[in-house]
Amino acid sequence: MKLGASLAGLFGVGARKTENGSRVDDRFARGGNPVRELDLLLIWSAVGLLLLGLVMVYSASIAIAEGSRFTGYQSHYFVMRHAVFLAVGLGAGLVAFQLPMARWQQLAPALFVAGVVLLIVVLIPGVGREVNGAQRWLSLGPINLQPSELMKIFAALYAADYTVRKLDAMSSFKRGFLPMMTVILFVGFLLLREPDFGAFVVITTIAFGVLFLGGVNGRVFALLAIAAVIGFIILILSSPYRLERVLGFMDPWKDAFGKGYQLSHALIAFGRGEWFGVGLGGSVEKLFYLPEAHTDFLLAVIAEELGFVGVLAVVAGFAVIVQRAFAIGREAIKLERYYAGLVAQGIGLWLGVQSFINMGVNMGLLPTKGLTLPLMSFGGSGIVANCVALAILLRVDWEVRQLKRGSSA
Repeated sequence: MKLGASLAGLFGVGARKTENGSRVDDRFARGGNPVRELDLLLIWSAVGLLLLGLVMVYSASIAIAEGSRFTGYQSHYFVMRHAVFLAVGLGAGLVAFQLPMARWQQLAPALFVAGVVLLIVVLIPGVGREVNGAQRWLSLGPINLQPSELMKIFAALYAADYTVRKLDAMSSFKRGFLPMMTVILFVGFLLLREPDFGAFVVITTIAFGVLFLGGVNGRVFALLAIAAVIGFIILILSSPYRLERVLGFMDPWKDAFGKGYQLSHALIAFGRGEWFGVGLGGSVEKLFYLPEAHTDFLLAVIAEELGFVGVLAVVAGFAVIVQRAFAIGREAIKLERYYAGLVAQGIGLWLGVQSFINMGVNMGLLPTKGLTLPLMSFGGSGIVANCVALAILLRVDWEVRQLKRGSSA
């Protein structure tokens, strides 16, 4: 949906655009008691994935938790932590829902800067925590914060704000596109230093996807797509470990005990599951064969235990969430809530692209990347960020419904 040329005149040129100028927005800013008018299809799809994720994290992690000194040989170690993360995420989501979208727009630049600072801090030796050769976490007592997960939501908020402010310049490469590209490349540089190539792909997709939806020049975007493909190829060829992952993905059985180990066992899990699975808790691959079974490869365990039907249910759940995100975004844009609409669609892009990549990796359709399955995989920062994103999406939906009703909030 191209907004640039048609919206520039509405907002004016050069001024910072916010959505708290109208009488309706002032009512939102004062808060109020939300009415029970929310997208139930979106809510129940998200709740279903969250609950299924909780069950499957327990099933996928029970063996490794019982056999590890780190967990104190407690079978419920991971599921209890996941439940705590989920509770924190839901609490954070309730707080996020209370903020009107006008306030989120005001906070977007500061949040984005804070995210960049965290990405820098995590790279400081002795500050960032290194796990399996990647320095992606900040240790905060009993929990670990992963800044790249927070950066995904900050990127969606900032890209939407930037697009609305620069609507009059969207046809210009120098004034509209180049500043955002420079910022995202800097963020990408920090992510690749961790390294976190998967997060780089997702954040880049969010930022430039929002620019495209906001009306960036089509030729400029096409050139970006070509440059991005060339850049990713160069990044892969210049890094031995990334090249090994690509080669292992192309033929995992050639080195099934080496480069293709994870993928080969994920494919075995899919094969064992057939149509209806071997039954909940019956997975063999989770018994120390499939690494990261409760995080990156949770879908493989779902495929083995719940079969094709279980995988189809997960795919359907994410498809519904993405469809509703874009539908909510379109409704907001129709009502001239441009920032809110772009944020909603940015969140849809984020959850859609990340879930697609994770599923593709699990099924052997994409090279292995360190990306979790949103809403489902074990991981505190990811679950909290996902819950906050869904709360913001529901806030957009609620404000749209209030505007349609013409009622005071």
